[in-house]
Amino acid sequence: MTQTGPPDRDLVAAVAAGDETAFGTLFDRHSRAVYNHAFRLSGSWSVAEDVTQATFLVAWRRRGEVRLTHGTALPWLLVVAGNHVRTEWRSARRRRALLGRVPVEHGPDPADDVAGRLDDERAMGRILRAVRRLPRAEREAVALCLWSGVGYAEAAAALGVTEVAVRSRVSRARARLAALLGPAVKEDQR
Repeated sequence: MTQTGPPDRDLVAAVAAGDETAFGTLFDRHSRAVYNHAFRLSGSWSVAEDVTQATFLVAWRRRGEVRLTHGTALPWLLVVAGNHVRTEWRSARRRRALLGRVPVEHGPDPADDVAGRLDDERAMGRILRAVRRLPRAEREAVALCLWSGVGYAEAAAALGVTEVAVRSRVSRARARLAALLGPAVKEDQR
């Protein structure tokens, strides 16, 4: 996809000076990638929406601290989104533990039964269970490089490691995921 408008470097500088229009342009440019990244990490469209909003709120609040990687703010935004998803997981675990102590009986809301979204979330949940079994370094490499299309060099800069290390993590993650997901992956590819 061809980038139109000023480069991220100019936008980030303008945003640091408080330019809301430049921030809107930065949001328009990267919000879809952040949203997709958050969905891939969380397996939930609604969590992805919340994480995207929180990520750009942090970007505005910390506008003087946004780091560019190879001229783009996207890797920094994706790392912020990943941190928000981890926070959401911890909060969800605490909520589930609390709800587990309270006897509640309720059925699913028919309004939430949107087939496509549920299928996506079910499939992503299965993949996430496998990805969560990977070491953290491999999960981060998968999330940035495979899911969000960040280049190896940009991912390496965002994670503070070498490009070779990122490539190695992605390779090991692919092998482990193939073993974890096994025959179902082959069936899905037909």
